[in-house]
Amino acid sequence: MADIKALLVDDEESFRNTLCKRLSRRGMTVEQAGSGEEALEMLVTFRPDVILLDVKMPGMDGLTALHKIKEVSPLIEVVMLTGHASMEIAIRGMELGAFDYLMKPVEFEELLYKLEDAFKRKQYHEDRIAARTSGS
Repeated sequence: MADIKALLVDDEESFRNTLCKRLSRRGMTVEQAGSGEEALEMLVTFRPDVILLDVKMPGMDGLTALHKIKEVSPLIEVVMLTGHASMEIAIRGMELGAFDYLMKPVEFEELLYKLEDAFKRKQYHEDRIAARTSGS
């Protein structure tokens, strides 16, 4: 867990702060953003491995932010998070490249496993790219 860099994107500040503290205690490097726009601005200076992205936010919603994140950095894995059950949104998120989808309130251990799995997938893709470029 110690190598994972995560970005929490949610308009609920108390949720972000609590989750940020809990993930930091597990050794993760964690930054937070209160909107999709803020998250995109942060990607200029902070390159997370995994983004935990709320679907329902004022301004830019999570699906739009996901699309823009994948345009900027396709290898960053994104876990969508919502308090509103909707299979349509989950399917659309997966089509746009989300790693997975979690419902609020999310159990912390389940969230940890999901972030770890997303991190492993990102590492796998980076390793394959490195192998291809060093082999040519």
